[in-house]
Amino acid sequence: MSTNLKLPADANGAVRYGMTNDYMFRAVLQSSNKVLRGLICSLLHLRDDEVISVVVTNPIVLGETIKDKEFRLDVNVLLNDNTLINLEMQVANRLNWHERSVTYLCRSFDSLEHGQDYNETKPAIQIGFLDYTLFPERPKFYDTYKLLSIHDHKKYSDSLTLGVVDLSRIDLATEDDRAYHIDSWARLFKATIWEEIRMSASIDEALQEAADTLYALNADEAVRKRCRDRLEYYQDLKNYERKIERDRLEHEQDLRNYELKIERDRLEHEQDLRNYELKIERDRIAYEQDKQNYEQRIERDRIEHEQQIKQIVAEKDAQIQQLRAEIEEMRKQ
Repeated sequence: MSTNLKLPADANGAVRYGMTNDYMFRAVLQSSNKVLRGLICSLLHLRDDEVISVVVTNPIVLGETIKDKEFRLDVNVLLNDNTLINLEMQVANRLNWHERSVTYLCRSFDSLEHGQDYNETKPAIQIGFLDYTLFPERPKFYDTYKLLSIHDHKKYSDSLTLGVVDLSRIDLATEDDRAYHIDSWARLFKATIWEEIRMSASIDEALQEAADTLYALNADEAVRKRCRDRLEYYQDLKNYERKIERDRLEHEQDLRNYELKIERDRLEHEQDLRNYELKIERDRIAYEQDKQNYEQRIERDRIEHEQQIKQIVAEKDAQIQQLRAEIEEMRKQ
């Protein structure tokens, strides 16, 4: 595979496959040691004379068919025969980068062979290039993380380092980021037209080499085929994620409908219960009214009966008095 093609000074139009394509990212870094060296110097703030060697330890045969669509395209690098570096382009937000990046870092760090002393462990660095913001509440273009004390932030060890480059927030690049051209690398990675590539490449030789290598690899049919495969894989992944999202939304809608039905049934039940309680209350009031009316009628009947008895007694008493008077009259005669 030839990478001798140079980016023409008049190259223009769309870049078919840029470096946010993880296969092209891997292909460019593996194809040119100068590009890999320049990128690492920028990211780690190293001078060129501080880099003795930089070697890709997990090379692939570029253009060869990848049977496993989930094949990892991260780049493992050994710097100066002393430091292990893992680089990965990850533009799809799978919501798991925090744990995923730590896993990659720990795998790199766990490199001791049986019988080796722990002091022989090589420092490990994992740097992810993301096209989304990992911490929306505190966005940063480029940030690094180490093992620190939670009390006074004292560094525990230099053996483990995590780096995150947010390609969506190049606007937040610091003076240091610009001094080491990290923002220029990010712009080259994100570029979609050759005019943007040329502008980024003009900054230094490593970036120019990256632009030339990218142009040459875009001319290679086998590499383009693998880049298409990766696009199809991510498209299938997006379609699958969209289906999962649709299913989730449908499930949530079904759940909301079920909850609404339960709420309606509860309200209907409560209304039926209130109506029943109102009926019971009405029946109680009606019963008490009937009872009161009955008691009043009994009382009226009792009073009427007592009055009738008194009248009868009075009449009888009058009759007795009349009879007594007649008897007394008869005796006098």
